Amino acid sequence: MSVAVADNIVSPLGFTTADNYAAVKKGITALRRYEGLWNIPTPFAASMVHRDAVLKACAEAGIIGQYTFFEKMVLLSITHALQQWPVDTTSERTLFILSTTKGNIELLSGQDSGVGRLELGTTAKVIAEYFHNHQQPVVVSNACISGLCAQIEAFRLIRTGCYDTVVVCGADVLSPFIVSGFQSLMALSDEPCRPFDEDRQGINLGDAAATIIYKGIKASEPTDGKWQVVSGAIRNDAFHISAPSRSAEGCVRALRSVLHEIDTNDIAFLNAHGTATLFNDEMESVAIDRAGLSAVPVNSLKGYFGHTMGAAGIVESIISMHAASEGVILGTKGFENLGVSKYINVSSDNRPTDKHTFIKMMSGFGGCNAAIAFRKLRVKR
Repeated sequence: MSVAVADNIVSPLGFTTADNYAAVKKGITALRRYEGLWNIPTPFAASMVHRDAVLKACAEAGIIGQYTFFEKMVLLSITHALQQWPVDTTSERTLFILSTTKGNIELLSGQDSGVGRLELGTTAKVIAEYFHNHQQPVVVSNACISGLCAQIEAFRLIRTGCYDTVVVCGADVLSPFIVSGFQSLMALSDEPCRPFDEDRQGINLGDAAATIIYKGIKASEPTDGKWQVVSGAIRNDAFHISAPSRSAEGCVRALRSVLHEIDTNDIAFLNAHGTATLFNDEMESVAIDRAGLSAVPVNSLKGYFGHTMGAAGIVESIISMHAASEGVILGTKGFENLGVSKYINVSSDNRPTDKHTFIKMMSGFGGCNAAIAFRKLRVKR
């Protein structure tokens, strides 16, 4: 089985998972309104790291050399995660997976050094080689669901015996290219986002790098109460390049697939994509209703981090693990009144739970959809 043995989040809310989780639990958001940034004429709200703080943290961690800012974010997150669990990164049984939608896209505008590293595969190789790993790294770049796809790939590779340990890191950093691209779709809000709310105006974007280290263990081995990937599913309905299926066909198929492996009565919550766009939130409500999960608590973390793109599936999985471990269903920041056609069990307040299984779901451009069921294993004595 595949279990998560270490994790880290680098975001505007902090450079450790503990700091990020504590902030979210207190209801603190990293979202801010920006006007005139990068000479972009239209204001937008986003969650952005202070670059000087990241560079200082990298220097303190010994991360020096000719690396782009994006690469330094990734290296910092992986370094912190590796400090929590002994991993032989030089082993041929260890693999690195990079989840990102844009990678070193800043190089297009000359804002960073590192000519020749626009290709995601080259970037991933630079990162793996920093840790003296010479296996061919895997890149996952599948729009919004990249972070879940990367974890599902890790799960499959461990299950089939290809690797013993997989280091999964997801990251993206905002740039004028990314912000103007989303603005051209009329998708961005200039106020903090309001997932599933009747007055939602659109998404906010965010900077982040997040890492989960997965290890394969036998059923007879001690689990120490770690989180297990029970099942994962990717279902692509190819509905439209930028709009979700109105019937939620791909999303509901992904949900139904992972439900085969768990008891619905054991589900603490569904951590939804919850982007606060008109159509995505509506589609997710349809999928949850069609899957028979309307009574299960639902939350979105976009009101704290924004949409962190290639990091989102990993950031939100990590925060959900830590919340469920404490018996907490985190509130959906920005939510007040339900604004989707199907009833879903959303609340802006933190709620208690005594269950230790949750589902993380995401959907993205091109009709891609993914879901993972996580379960906390009992401590064996």
